Amino acid sequence: MTARTALARRTGRLLVLALSASARSADAFTHVVEPSETLAQIAARVYGDARKESLLAGANALDAEGGSVIVPGMRLEIPAPTYHKVVAGETWASLSLTWLGDARRAEVLARANHDVSWVQPVDGLEIEIPAVVAHIVSSGESSMSLATRYWGDGNRGWELNAFNGRPETVMHRGEIILIPLEGLSLTDAGRLEAKRSLDRTVGETDVARIAAQRRADAEIPQILADLHKGQYVEVVARANRILGTEELTHPQLAAVYRGLLEAYVALDAPSAARNACVGLRANDPNPRFDPIVTSPKIRAACPK
Repeated sequence: MTARTALARRTGRLLVLALSASARSADAFTHVVEPSETLAQIAARVYGDARKESLLAGANALDAEGGSVIVPGMRLEIPAPTYHKVVAGETWASLSLTWLGDARRAEVLARANHDVSWVQPVDGLEIEIPAVVAHIVSSGESSMSLATRYWGDGNRGWELNAFNGRPETVMHRGEIILIPLEGLSLTDAGRLEAKRSLDRTVGETDVARIAAQRRADAEIPQILADLHKGQYVEVVARANRILGTEELTHPQLAAVYRGLLEAYVALDAPSAARNACVGLRANDPNPRFDPIVTSPKIRAACPK
């Protein structure tokens, strides 16, 4: 498997690092690419709009640093909204914390439901939780270019910065930017595929867990190889895709988070490196950093 092919396969829920630990993801589902199928055809079928192929490309890191084509048998993550019935005592802030990872994103959640954050939702109200894409930044991208790509309006770049809690417009290669997709909806065909995919997932949990761990065993060595070659964006995409399975052993998780730590340090992304350190120590309380072969920057990014 080439590095590009691996990058093009399902990236999983990249929210693992970017959202807080309490956040819950929307009902994205998996699509297995069929022979002669294109991203545009998939987008047209599940969203009713072939132009949303760029959304699928971004959600699956297909165009990160050069990109890759899709091939039959590839597993793609299809972003989709989910729904929640409000219970007594819930507010837009508490719902935003639960579903979007940060209470300060309440305005986005309220707006997605044609409401305002200072008027609280009523008990029993069915609300839509927008899908969120975790986009891996490529060279030359900015908040304005991403707002244009995903929302069709570059003037909304400041909203992306606000959603991600970042004050600056400049984006750095390898950085993860969360992009809420308000108003994204599935066609009847898309909803049917989502139901089949999610039902199949529930029925095959044990088999999927075993398969995920075996895939991780096969791919973790490639993380080390990519680090050695300086392919840090590849490491970020691959590691987050592996983490997205949520079925790994503690040693596997420690190995993946360590790869992320080194990649983020190399990409000069200190906040993401600190998050990776937290993940590493949660699965290996006493990781060993050999001072002879480990960069001082890496040791500094993950102090005891």
